[in-house]
Amino acid sequence: MQKKLEAGKNGCGGIQQLKKVLKLILGEGEAMAEEAIVANLNEAEAGEHEEKDEEKGGHSIFSVKSILWHGGSVYDAWFSCASNQVAQVLLTLPYSFSQMGMLSGIILQIFYGVLGSWTAYLISVLYIEYRNRKEKENVSFKNHVIQWFEVLDGLLGPYWKAVGLAFNCTFLLFGSVIQLIACASNIYYINDKLDKRTWTYIFGACCATTVFIPSFHNYRIWSFLGLGMTTYTAWYLTIASIVHGQVEGVTHQGPTKLVLYFTGATNILYTFGGHAVTVEIMHAMWKPQKFKSIYLLATLFVFTLTIPSATAVYWAFGDQLLNHSNAFSLLPRSGWRDVAVILMLIHQFITFGFACTPLYFVWEKVLGMHDTKSICLRAVCRLPVVVPIWFLAIIFPFFGPINSAVGSLLVSFTVYIIPALAHMLTYKSASARQNAAEKPPFFLPSWTAIYAVNTFIVIWVFVVGFGLGGWASMTNFIKQVDTFGLFAKCYQCPPSPSLKHH
Repeated sequence: MQKKLEAGKNGCGGIQQLKKVLKLILGEGEAMAEEAIVANLNEAEAGEHEEKDEEKGGHSIFSVKSILWHGGSVYDAWFSCASNQVAQVLLTLPYSFSQMGMLSGIILQIFYGVLGSWTAYLISVLYIEYRNRKEKENVSFKNHVIQWFEVLDGLLGPYWKAVGLAFNCTFLLFGSVIQLIACASNIYYINDKLDKRTWTYIFGACCATTVFIPSFHNYRIWSFLGLGMTTYTAWYLTIASIVHGQVEGVTHQGPTKLVLYFTGATNILYTFGGHAVTVEIMHAMWKPQKFKSIYLLATLFVFTLTIPSATAVYWAFGDQLLNHSNAFSLLPRSGWRDVAVILMLIHQFITFGFACTPLYFVWEKVLGMHDTKSICLRAVCRLPVVVPIWFLAIIFPFFGPINSAVGSLLVSFTVYIIPALAHMLTYKSASARQNAAEKPPFFLPSWTAIYAVNTFIVIWVFVVGFGLGGWASMTNFIKQVDTFGLFAKCYQCPPSPSLKHH
């Protein structure tokens, strides 16, 4: 017995050897205790395999592949949420402030940030509920990424699946379109030898390379870099605007029209409605039940980027922003601005991948290729998804107005109304509430209070976000089409020197 104990200690510390020793020590008379201890060891072993999958043959967990490629911690999820939330909207928020005024802009950012964090929490609760029920039925998700429409299908049935699929896919499609438009709009401020439409062709080809990134597990380094890039850009906008000072004769008249006010409001609604990929980010986590507060923490950080930058740019340029939806267009050319533009270009490539990856998953499932392990084969299957995105970015190159249109018509349902309704219907019965995988949070322990909050969100977002916001944003969008036309070669470009002389 002593020899066996020494062998267990002097070995690699493996779980299997400890189990054998425990069996010999405990004997048959203590079978219950043995089962409990071995079960705990199994859990430890499973967690170890989950988090150290790449640690084989003595390789350190700090291997390059692990650091850059395999992300599933709470920190990875936080970086993914924060990085995905800001992106190109950072450049359009000053435009929104000019439409609705500074005070309304700040208040609505905080309001929609809190609302967005709550509905992201609801989505996480429904994901845990769905996964819990499926795992009780011995369903394995080893080679399958759970998506939002599947959660709705499992909890509420096929009609909800169809609604969730339609809204989510359309939102992600246009979210990807916006990234391409933003890439072309930004690069133009460094190199205007090519028009924005030509730059859209080029960046469409570049962004197509995201087909090679398998899943959100593999965005670790990209999410980290992306947040660093937006942080730099936000503080560049803030400091550069303050250093520049107010332009001569600056005015801050907003809001002047209801159409402009609600267009700006829906752009802010869109800013904090970036959690159409929440389920996919959760599924990439080693312990998805820890997601609950991550989106709120990410939003609080995002406030430190969006509020100072939008406020400073609007203070400096005022109503000039009404005709400049990209904040870069008003700041003078400098090395600092060029760095910000380049960093935003890289980040928009990353965000394009974030928005497109769930679409890739859906398309793989349609083709029956989702379980395929070959990255190259999956990449070939995914390519057709990029083509309509590319085409739409060329048809509608309206940087700011398209954000508001997507926010009012798609984000309002996808990330506010549908999660709130789905949560209420999933837990409408007493038995469902009693057996819920996730109980109400400590700050809102009553189911009645949760229903009241969800009802308020549904009514508010439907009336203000979808109703008034939809009317305003589509009116503004149609105006842009009438002014610039479809397939605009260079939307909101300054006139060439030859035209200035006429």
